[in-house]
Amino acid sequence: MHDASVFGKVAVVYGGNSNERIISLDSGAAVLQALQNQGVDATHFDPKHQDVTELRDFDRVFNVLHGRGGEDGVLQGMLQWLDIPQTGSGVLASALGMDKVRTKQLWQGCGLSTAPFSLLTAATDWQQVVNTLGLPLIIKPVHEGSSIGMTKVNHLDELPAAYATAVQCGDVVMAERWITGREFTIVIIDEEAYPVIRLEPADITNFYDFEAKYNRTDTGYYIPCGLSDSEEKHLQALSLAAFRAVGAKGWGRVDAMQDNDGNFWLLEINTVPGMTSHSLVPMAAKARGMDFDALCWHILAQTL
Repeated sequence: MHDASVFGKVAVVYGGNSNERIISLDSGAAVLQALQNQGVDATHFDPKHQDVTELRDFDRVFNVLHGRGGEDGVLQGMLQWLDIPQTGSGVLASALGMDKVRTKQLWQGCGLSTAPFSLLTAATDWQQVVNTLGLPLIIKPVHEGSSIGMTKVNHLDELPAAYATAVQCGDVVMAERWITGREFTIVIIDEEAYPVIRLEPADITNFYDFEAKYNRTDTGYYIPCGLSDSEEKHLQALSLAAFRAVGAKGWGRVDAMQDNDGNFWLLEINTVPGMTSHSLVPMAAKARGMDFDALCWHILAQTL
């Protein structure tokens, strides 16, 4: 058995004020339980109800704060300032990863394939967007996670409503070419890409949306993912390159598509992925022979 005392007092930070609060509460409770099961002196810390400067009373932080405030560099910067070790990525990678457009621009600059996109405003010429990207499209808020505010658009006249939905989640909105094909997620822990997971929403005409992620029980998760060995290795290498390009570290998740011609397209990166019963990181770890308790210990040990 490992010696839990090496960690000292651990704050498991979850909850917060973002649109992903409910998921963060689920994830964080699971992580807290896993650490306590192993004798770690771990305490729940919710920035919605506690002053973040109180984190000075802890020796380290396990960050399970999804979305804005926890995943975008804000918490990371404060903890760095206070010199408190924390799980996951630092300020730059967190801020970049939370901005879907800048992540994609960076990947493009590194020669990594990512689905073509355009930024949208209220003054955008919708016809021009369709001319450039084609149909269908996926409309996304640039600074949200968990597929919040996203809409698939099949016809030009659906664009204004999809934009209106996305802009409620923040002022920056993007349109991205819809990639028809198979969706994959690649979990990365300690610079290693774990077994690839294929995601299959029950309604295959739609996408892996908030409902499919958290509420439906009929979403399909496949490990092995159905790729050939060489394809899986290629996708793992592409995802590792994408992870490193952003400067992410510790743990995270890269989402990608494979089109009907077999090409892979990067979608986005998650620097504080979900840790709920439905979540993909625990699933990939299990496929690699690591149970949930061991996974949480392993991530926390990155702070030593």
